[in-house]
Amino acid sequence: AVRCLDRVLAAAPGQLKALRLRGHAYAALGMIAAAAADLDEVLEASENPAPGLHREASRVFALSGRDPQSLRRKPTAVEAATPVAEKVSSAAEAEARVVRGPYLQLGTATGVTIRWRTDVATDSRVRYGPSMLELGSWADDSALVLDHEIALSGLDPATTYFYSVGTRSVPLAGGDADHRFATSPVPGLGGPIRIWVIGDSGTANADAQAVRDAYEVFAAGRRTDLWLMLGDNAYLAGTDAEYQSAVFDIYPRMLRSTVLWPTLGNHDGLSADSATQSGPYFDIFTLPRAAEAGGVASGTEAYYSFDHGSVHFICLDSFASDRSPTGAMLSWLVDDLAANRSAWVIAFWHHPPYSKGLHDSDADVWMAEMRENVLPILETFGVDLVLAGHSHSYERTFLLDGHYGKSDSLSASMVLDGGDGRQAGDGVYAKPSLGSAPHEGAVYSVAGSSGFISGGSLDHPAMLVSLNQLGSMVIDVQGNRLDARFLSDRATVEDDSFEKVGDAWQPKNRWEWRRRR
Repeated sequence: AVRCLDRVLAAAPGQLKALRLRGHAYAALGMIAAAAADLDEVLEASENPAPGLHREASRVFALSGRDPQSLRRKPTAVEAATPVAEKVSSAAEAEARVVRGPYLQLGTATGVTIRWRTDVATDSRVRYGPSMLELGSWADDSALVLDHEIALSGLDPATTYFYSVGTRSVPLAGGDADHRFATSPVPGLGGPIRIWVIGDSGTANADAQAVRDAYEVFAAGRRTDLWLMLGDNAYLAGTDAEYQSAVFDIYPRMLRSTVLWPTLGNHDGLSADSATQSGPYFDIFTLPRAAEAGGVASGTEAYYSFDHGSVHFICLDSFASDRSPTGAMLSWLVDDLAANRSAWVIAFWHHPPYSKGLHDSDADVWMAEMRENVLPILETFGVDLVLAGHSHSYERTFLLDGHYGKSDSLSASMVLDGGDGRQAGDGVYAKPSLGSAPHEGAVYSVAGSSGFISGGSLDHPAMLVSLNQLGSMVIDVQGNRLDARFLSDRATVEDDSFEKVGDAWQPKNRWEWRRRR
């Protein structure tokens, strides 16, 4: 691009559009000084430069180490007319610092919510666009606040946007390659989806960092489409300060580029109340209570559903909401599943229905009630995968249906496929129907070892795999195929592996299941 534009400018040196485009190309190559020179020249020659050009030039000047005030231009009419008091206010805003985030919430095919915190109260603006040098659109709020929340709407599906956050006067963070998001596909489309799953990660320690780093090594530049957090997100009591240490200080890169969907754990619930939707958990997260992201409106952020491409996700509150069959949560669950038309259904909450880790599902009342009351509903409507934490280990079942009692009640008829689910092993778990159908089997996984491990007998008869190992889960969905793996803190795959042959991924030791077409 630079070579082409060099030829254009050699033939017509006054072409400001070509000069501006060459500045963009230089910036993309990392040649910031050359980019700054080109954009400065455009500003000098422009009679009435657009605000977007000022923003581009200021950003490039800042990257080059030059003082943006040294831009060779006269003040714009708007700047010249700005009262002194407003200029002083803008200068004060420029001293504000972002101390939390930005982080992404409530992502849909046409919108996303961006949140951040500043150390002093300011107004709010998100600038966004198709590249980090073209943040020509914005949404703002004039209220002076510490915790900022801006909802973007009217976006294109399955599209990447870059953004910055700050005040209406100045950006405070972003405007670079790390601050970006991608809208989800139109619900129902079956393109590839990458999901990262962590549970009981709120330890704010080296173990949580190791699990994070292992995933970054494994992903190796592959985009993470969405991120599930399985509860106990901030130890010991889910306070605001603990969330800062355990979430915002541990995962800043992931938070600014991937939408996070959390569930409430018992430790988070020590400082939060589901009935009133109050406390740090509910203050920090923006979750769909009115079906803003698909599904049926739950009327609460304590439990909710959303769609992403071909997958319908259901988040339940296993700690503080009524878990009885006729209670509000399970009544909503029936309505939500009855309305679902997605090919895949993944449910997640904190307390697992089956576990022999730190917590025993035969003795824990939360775990027992979720197993006895929730699983019959989910299996009637064809759930595929259920994820939970609470036990600080990794456990994964066979393909099951109808196991609602204690561990010693498991019978052969409840194990629809007793193999390992691996194509190179006993064969993949196959479900006859394309789309949800009752009682065709589900896999249940405990993934509560993303912050620490705590052992247990790890001998539940429904489990094929039980590991006292730090790690996280990685799930890929495309078309009629779902692949899941457990990734250790050493970036080794313990319940799945791949080898690449030519241009195709060939399964070596993966557990997966497919729907017949």
